[in-house]
Amino acid sequence: MSQKNRIEGGQINRDKVLNFTFDGKRYSGNAGDTLASALLANGVRLMGRSFKYHRPRGPLTAGSEEPNALVQLRSGALQEPNTRATTAELFDGLSATSQNRLGTLSFDLLAVNDRLSNFLTAGFYYKTFMWPKAFWEKLYEPVIRRAAGLGSLSLKDDPDVYDKGFLHCDLLVVGAGPAGLMAALTAARSGADVILADEDFAMGGRLNSETLTIGNEAGADWAAATVAELASLPNVRLMPRTTVIGAFDHGIYGAVERMNDHLAVPQSGKPRQILWRIYTKKAVLAAGAIERPIAFANNDRPGVMTASALRSYANRFGVAVDRRAVIFTNNDDGYRSAADLHAKGIRVTVVDPRADVSVLKDYEVLSGAQVIDTMGRLGLTFVKIRLADGEERTIECGALGVSGGWNPNVHLTCHQRGRPRWDDGLAAFVPADLPAGMRVAGAAAGDLSTAGALAGGARAAQEALELDGAMPPLPEAEDAPVNITPFWYVKGDGRAWLDQQNDVTVKDVRLSHQEGFRSVEHLKRYTTLGMATDQGKTANMGGLAVMAELAGKAIPEVGTTIFRPPYTPVAIGALAGRHRGTEFHPTRLTPSHVWAKEQGAVFVEVGNWMRAQYFPRSGEENWLDTVNREVLATRNSVGVCDVTTLGKVDVQGADAADFLNMIYCNGFAKLAVGKVRYGLMLREDGIALDDGTAARLAEDHFVVTTTTANALPVYRHMEFVRQCLVPDMDVQLISTTEAWAQYAVAGPNARRVLEQIVDQDISNDAFPFMACGNVTICGGLRARLFRISFSGELAYEIAVPTAYGDALMRRIMEAGAAFDITPYGTEALGVMRIEKGHATGNELNGTTTAANLGMGRMVSTKKDSIGAVLSRREGLNTETDLRAVGVKPVDSVQRVPAGAHLMALEGPVDATRDQGYLTSACYSPNLGHHIALGFLKDGANRLGETMRVVSPLTDEVVTVEICSPHFIDPEGERLRA
Repeated sequence: MSQKNRIEGGQINRDKVLNFTFDGKRYSGNAGDTLASALLANGVRLMGRSFKYHRPRGPLTAGSEEPNALVQLRSGALQEPNTRATTAELFDGLSATSQNRLGTLSFDLLAVNDRLSNFLTAGFYYKTFMWPKAFWEKLYEPVIRRAAGLGSLSLKDDPDVYDKGFLHCDLLVVGAGPAGLMAALTAARSGADVILADEDFAMGGRLNSETLTIGNEAGADWAAATVAELASLPNVRLMPRTTVIGAFDHGIYGAVERMNDHLAVPQSGKPRQILWRIYTKKAVLAAGAIERPIAFANNDRPGVMTASALRSYANRFGVAVDRRAVIFTNNDDGYRSAADLHAKGIRVTVVDPRADVSVLKDYEVLSGAQVIDTMGRLGLTFVKIRLADGEERTIECGALGVSGGWNPNVHLTCHQRGRPRWDDGLAAFVPADLPAGMRVAGAAAGDLSTAGALAGGARAAQEALELDGAMPPLPEAEDAPVNITPFWYVKGDGRAWLDQQNDVTVKDVRLSHQEGFRSVEHLKRYTTLGMATDQGKTANMGGLAVMAELAGKAIPEVGTTIFRPPYTPVAIGALAGRHRGTEFHPTRLTPSHVWAKEQGAVFVEVGNWMRAQYFPRSGEENWLDTVNREVLATRNSVGVCDVTTLGKVDVQGADAADFLNMIYCNGFAKLAVGKVRYGLMLREDGIALDDGTAARLAEDHFVVTTTTANALPVYRHMEFVRQCLVPDMDVQLISTTEAWAQYAVAGPNARRVLEQIVDQDISNDAFPFMACGNVTICGGLRARLFRISFSGELAYEIAVPTAYGDALMRRIMEAGAAFDITPYGTEALGVMRIEKGHATGNELNGTTTAANLGMGRMVSTKKDSIGAVLSRREGLNTETDLRAVGVKPVDSVQRVPAGAHLMALEGPVDATRDQGYLTSACYSPNLGHHIALGFLKDGANRLGETMRVVSPLTDEVVTVEICSPHFIDPEGERLRA
């Protein structure tokens, strides 16, 4: 458990030792370590295997751009694959395993793929798996599926909790390096509401990894003091461990906050991760820059990493990857890494391909030289160098830092299809087309000096918030210019790796060019360059440079790929939030839910609503007994049902009547105030969309009801018509489904019950069938009353603001006690509507027309309406069309199954002889036998005919009689009583 590579310094807590395991072996680290830094401190460089060739790989970086060191954390149901060891915060008891291997990490049997690399070149799968055709299902697909992916899932339910939330601010600052801290400080001191988000657990950005000073203190200390000041301000929200994953329209940013990933035991009641939707007025992107590698033969061995990563591990984590290091750099920043390592007692040699570089250093500098190869089976042991005079030299070392320059982190600037521009001075792309409201500062904008970052952050905040006055005083900081000579790869015969995760080499880019895949988007897909978790962070620039050279173009002419959200991988659980299991859909409770639960109701999910299905009583043997009782009680006295779930849309405006005239196929322009009319909506193709009612409460005010299932689709349809088809109409819509609690009170005694509640006269003369109006109840509470009936009985629907819904249900039950009022659920409601012949979702199934439903005459020929013209198509109006009918068994003891097909009484049973089908069926306690609704060819002219109902699924054949779909009170005398 000796940390043999631990050196002095760093920001870790050496007093707090943390024990962890990697591939079953025990190690120790310290608080403030990442898994990668702790493993490197213990001398472990080999942490993974590459995707295609299974080559040994160790960390390339020290941040979220890491392509190689992907591990699996925890075990069992908590198992989490594909986690970057460079960002995984160490905690006591952490269990990590390597992945993408067959056998052990040091002896991976799948490494044989590397021996077959000449056959597994870029695009090989496009050419190989096309023939022979018969091999695909039996051989190719199973092999590809087994090989796909890196880590694996446990296939157990994830016990962690995830959540979603919404935040609002005047200014969002992305990144807490020097630019981000100064931007946040400038904005916060002005009084603006500020959110500062950073993906690291320690805010400060590169300042935590440098030995630079700001003012008279170390950069890391200045960062800590600035963070402390920001934390003390009430208008600032600090969000460490938070990755801003995307920049979306209208100033909205997505961010994932890791709440519990760094803890062995999650905090009680806290989610593991939260997906935030942040609404901003303005934003400052201060996401820094990413150091890019240089490609050369075998540049992917464990121990080869970016030069800035070497100094991050040394300065921040107190880790020397090895006591002997080589720095290969084409820019002056590489010397900063060399100087920091040298100051910590590490022997350093700098290899610089620039011939005119100064060599007056305290360490060896080989100018005009290049690294041409490396050696070491499972990790770097030797570096081969070609000197300026052509001679070759081999240096024994275990750490090679490569610095090919810095790429500003432009990803979020491109999430709305913005294109960066090329900067010759940096030899990199910098932001150009920005999302609305975004400013970019610091290294992300191409200001690579600390002084430039501080000034850029303050300036960006001032511009974003339109602050008056001079720039705030800035502390002194280094202001070194960028000095770089572009150098992308070393020419040679060995494989030089551009994308280490996906095993893409310089040769692969050449092959892509040779075979005509020269567009950057084609290059990416043909070679897989910059795909998976990398998304171009470490791989893109090298590939673009090689393609540019082959095409004889400049890099900006070749261009770059589009970057998409998320910036780094996001757990599916975070995207789902709490929407899993029973909460996969939002659960909506009716206003009477608590009361219904008290009565022992059995609930059923209807859409997203939980509705009472039936109300069992003691002594009832099964649900059918309960439903029969509820139906009989309602028809013989009075029943009450919560119908709040029906869609409700307020339609208001001078043109409201004309609007409904277009929406419905029947007329509404002349509907009198205080009246309700049944309406049928058609789709544009003439098929029935939905049915419902429209009540006219005033000349310019209607209340439209829809079926529960179609509440949202119908509202969406109405909004489309309003905004796109009739934008000049004076009409406004608002969904009020949840705003009003609504109850159906049905049965011969319904009026007697409501007379005790409603303050107005509701006699048949004062409030006849299909009347409506604003009323008051219980001495002054505003309400709405509709005399409409879905059951076929004398019935009313009464609505009050939702807050009073529970109280109204209890008051109705109290008023109806003398009449033995009975609550009924969706099952009894369904039985009564079938008995009455009312169509609902089963009949409005997306294939039926008004004519099929027996409502052909409702499609007005005196006005235009959506779907009216196409409903008259010849193919929808033949003499043998399906028509709505009722069905009852000849033998009253037999069941009639829903979904069964109607066949002639004699003859074969097959699809060619199918004459119709049943849509809804139930047992009618009023009739004493089963009944059903369905559609039959030329059904209106076949009443009284005897047929067979055939259900191959349930193996049932029943002889039935075709009858009217209106089984009870076909003349409607009851509902008009």
